[in-house]
Amino acid sequence: MQKLGDSDVAEIIMGQSPPSEVYNSNGKGLPFFQGKADFGFISPTVRQWCSAPIRVAKKNDILLSVRAPVGDVNLCKEECCIGRGLVAIRCNRLSFYWFLFFYLLENRKQLENYGTGTTFKSINKEAISEFQVWLPHLTEQKKIAAILFKIQEAIEIQESIIEKARELKKSTLHHVFTHGLRGEKTKKTEIGPMPESWDVVPIGKVYDFTKKPKEIIYSNYDHLPFIAMDLIPIDLPHSGKFKFKKVTEISSGTYIEDGDILLAKITPCFENGKQCIVTGLPNGFGVATTEVIPIKEKPGISDRYLLYYYLLKDDVRKLLAGKMEGATGRQRIPVNLLQEFMIPFPLLTEQQEMAELFLTIDQKSEIHTAKKSTLQDLFKTILNKLMMGEIRVKDLDIDVSEVST
Repeated sequence: MQKLGDSDVAEIIMGQSPPSEVYNSNGKGLPFFQGKADFGFISPTVRQWCSAPIRVAKKNDILLSVRAPVGDVNLCKEECCIGRGLVAIRCNRLSFYWFLFFYLLENRKQLENYGTGTTFKSINKEAISEFQVWLPHLTEQKKIAAILFKIQEAIEIQESIIEKARELKKSTLHHVFTHGLRGEKTKKTEIGPMPESWDVVPIGKVYDFTKKPKEIIYSNYDHLPFIAMDLIPIDLPHSGKFKFKKVTEISSGTYIEDGDILLAKITPCFENGKQCIVTGLPNGFGVATTEVIPIKEKPGISDRYLLYYYLLKDDVRKLLAGKMEGATGRQRIPVNLLQEFMIPFPLLTEQQEMAELFLTIDQKSEIHTAKKSTLQDLFKTILNKLMMGEIRVKDLDIDVSEVST
C-alpha cells in the first residue's frame, strides 16, 4: 500500500473557482467543471466554459469530488478548468490512470469517510494525499484496467441502445398520435391535428375511474400488496413492484386491480412521468397510496396501453402540469380534471395496433435495460475482486491497447 500523494504515485491539484464574469456558455476558453453535478457515467458533461482558468486539469487526470458528496470520481477526456468542488489527480511513474480511476471508484466510500463537517462534508489536500492505495506492478494495473474497461464499454453500448429506443419512442408517439396508422387525411381539432376518423373525447367517457371500496377485500385478507409512488417506474409500462402491508397498517389507500393504469398525481412524480400498468398482484388486487390515480379500461371500448402511452407524451404532460392545483412543490392533478381532459380516440382495433407498436419499442428497451443491469452487477463484482487482489491477472495474456492510448 502507498499514499496517494507520494510523488511517484500522483500529483494532487486542488481546484479553484475563477471569477464568475469569466464563465460563459458559448464555448469560449476551457470546459469548466465545478463538482459532482457535472459528472457523467465516466467523464463529465460540459455545461459551461471559462475564458480565464486558474486551475487546469489535463486529459486523463482523475477528477475527485471533494465537497458534498465526497468521493465520486470521473475521468478527464480533455483539458479543463476545475472549481473548488473538485481535485485533479495526475498519475506519475507508479500509477496508471485507468487503474487508479477504477480503484478510487471502488473505494469512494472510504474516501467519503475522510471527509469532515457535520452538515456538508468536504475533504482537504492533506487527507487526499494520505489516502492509501494498492498499486500492483504497472503491467498488472493495465491488465486489470483493460478487463474493467471492456465491461464498462459493454455497459455504455447498452445505454446507447436504450437512449436510441427512447428517442424512437418519443418520435413515434408524436407521429402516430398525429397521423394514425391508416394513412388518413388529418383534421384540425381543439387538441391538435389527428386522422379524420378519430374522435376527441374526455378520458372519463371511455375509461373507468370508479373503484370498489377497499373494505370488500379487508374481510378476507390480513396482508395486502401495497404500491407507493416511489415504486412506480418511469418510461416502461409494467410494474410488479409492491410491498406487503398488514391491513391495520394501511390507514388510507385506493383499491387497485391487475391491469389498472396507475398514475402519480403529485409533483414531482407526475412531472417525471411516473406511471405504470399494474401487473403481478397476488389474487389480482391490492392497495395503492392515495397519491396515485388508478384508471381502468372499458372492455370493448378502450385500450389501457393507448391511454398509458398518450399520457407519456411531453406536450400532454405539460398541459396537465399547467392545470395542477395546490401549493408550489406539492401540487396535484384533481381526479375530476383528469376525467374531463380531452384525448384523441380512434376505433378499438386501431387503438390496439398502436399500442402494440409502442409495446414493441418498450420491449426492446426492457431487454437492453436488463442486459445493462446484469453488466453493472458483473462490473461491481469483478471490480471488487480485482481491487481486493482476490483475482490476479498478472500472468494472463490480456490486450491492453484500448486503455494504453
